[in-house]
Amino acid sequence: MIVTIRYFAWLRERIGHAEERVDPPASITTIGALTDWLADLSPAHANAFAQRAVIKTAIDQQFVNADALIAGAHEIAFFPPFTGG
Repeated sequence: MIVTIRYFAWLRERIGHAEERVDPPASITTIGALTDWLADLSPAHANAFAQRAVIKTAIDQQFVNADALIAGAHEIAFFPPFTGG
């Protein structure tokens, strides 16, 4: 399953690019597992995902939790914490 991964703000800065297309192994079925797999891709990815507890994730523009299934996703986006007013 090839999926587009998008990174925002300091995640983008730490990884070095705003998006990439990846083909995770079939055993990667949830956002949590995908995050672990992405963190193992490179030292830059490991640095970006070092604070996983504060990172927000969206599948096809809908915010999800770490246990969300990624099957059928076209785009997965990772965001650092944000505030609004």
